[in-house]
Amino acid sequence: MVVGLGSGLASHMAIQYLGRQLRLGTIKDIVGISISVGSASEAAKAGIPLDHYQDNSQVDFAFNDADIIEEGTLISVIGRRRLQGEESIIQEKTVLKAAKKLVFMVTEKQYKGGLDGSIPVLVNSYNWLETAEEIDDLFLGDAEVWRRPAIGYAGPMGGDFPLITKEGHNVLDLIFTSPILNLAEVATSLDNINGVVDHGVVLKIPCTAVVASEDGAYIVENPPKNVETRI
Repeated sequence: MVVGLGSGLASHMAIQYLGRQLRLGTIKDIVGISISVGSASEAAKAGIPLDHYQDNSQVDFAFNDADIIEEGTLISVIGRRRLQGEESIIQEKTVLKAAKKLVFMVTEKQYKGGLDGSIPVLVNSYNWLETAEEIDDLFLGDAEVWRRPAIGYAGPMGGDFPLITKEGHNVLDLIFTSPILNLAEVATSLDNINGVVDHGVVLKIPCTAVVASEDGAYIVENPPKNVETRI
């Protein structure tokens, strides 16, 4: 079984758990595909064999932390955190969308309708300002557009050291000042803008969310099942 290994606190705990089960012999024949430098490091420490993702790679199952998940649809946002080293939103999304079964892990506060906060948008560096202005016009009154810096404080222009991803793109943070009523519509609008390479919205069905609450964790699925599962 090929498993896409996610990033974030919950994902790293899951990677450690997989490693323990492999050592105990409870599971076997697991190969991991890391979606980030952090998950690759955790997998190596846990003793999980790793492979590299190729365009024709089979991914049976993948898990990942999400920044937020839209209630009901399970459309998620990833990539809000500052990218480290060789991390890539494009690589992360590619593995997640290739998985036959995908699970996101969030807290109850991150699973809701009327989402808030930012969506990272990858844009071509050579005409980033033109693209940023088009995005700003599209969401005028509902969001601001800031170029993400590599170091220092954020700002509309990204400061003296704007972030360049390993693929050579700038990252614009589309910061919503009003509730995000429909993530799918936002994703479609961004996809139709020239200069936008990708973004942090992940739309995939089927998808499962493990939501951690003070009373424990529960599972939500899309398409939904008749009975909510608590674990």
